[in-house]
Amino acid sequence: MTLAVRGFDGLSDIQQRLTVRAPAMIVTIYGDIVVPRGGVLWMGTLVEICARLGISETLVRTAVSRLVAADQLVGERDGRRSYYRLASGARTEFAAAARLLYGPQAAADGFLIHHVPGLSDEVARRFRLGRMGPDLYLRPRHPENAPLSGLTFRADAIKDGGLLADYAATLWNLQSFADEYRAMIDLFTPLMTALKRGETLLPADAVSARLLLVQVYRAVLLRDPRLPADALPRDWPGLAARRLFGGLYRSLSPLADAYIGTFCEGRDGILPAETDETLARLESLSLEACL
Repeated sequence: MTLAVRGFDGLSDIQQRLTVRAPAMIVTIYGDIVVPRGGVLWMGTLVEICARLGISETLVRTAVSRLVAADQLVGERDGRRSYYRLASGARTEFAAAARLLYGPQAAADGFLIHHVPGLSDEVARRFRLGRMGPDLYLRPRHPENAPLSGLTFRADAIKDGGLLADYAATLWNLQSFADEYRAMIDLFTPLMTALKRGETLLPADAVSARLLLVQVYRAVLLRDPRLPADALPRDWPGLAARRLFGGLYRSLSPLADAYIGTFCEGRDGILPAETDETLARLESLSLEACL
């Protein structure tokens, strides 16, 4: 049965509402499909996956060249075939993103205050810092926080009185994150509803749908400072977005992984449908759903 409910024409409805850019999607493909299956992908497979998402071969090859130049990917040839793997410098970044996407979502344990003279706005955004004043920044305390130079102090709100959320809203643009989470929920809920009713997708479309889900969620999650609950607005949609991501990812994975294990090629042949890492991701998302 093909998917078509209440004007929701399967995958095409999602694709029509998204702008899919080749560099970002290739990063998503490597993070979701390739890295947990050995890390190497044949260019022909990459072109085929992207074609199903409306990205032309020319755009794919241009994006790959730029990712190579940016030390994100490394190419190798075998006869007339080209294969690409993650550059060593990109592995740490990909691993950190994977832990956030597929690992357990630990709540922030208070805050850190950083005194860092001369910090650029770009670095402050990358570290998801809230600017408190000249050379002074606040961020939630998470185990995976990358270290910053300068002075660092631990901080907790001793007396809240409801002011913490108001103050946090002056340091981070929480409304923009909330809007993106709600847009994601609006975009993917019809698909989740249809799958719960027993409707299904073609295996290749399950791959495309899962990649789009990961890309949309990843785009906001990696910028979200993930503040403690008492620093967030009452109607914060991040938790609902997380539940939707985990549930839909698990629902799409049997078909998607079966397709990957049949048609997607790496350096040593067809990629495995499952690996210890892919199974660990699903288990983590399943356990999280039970909490």
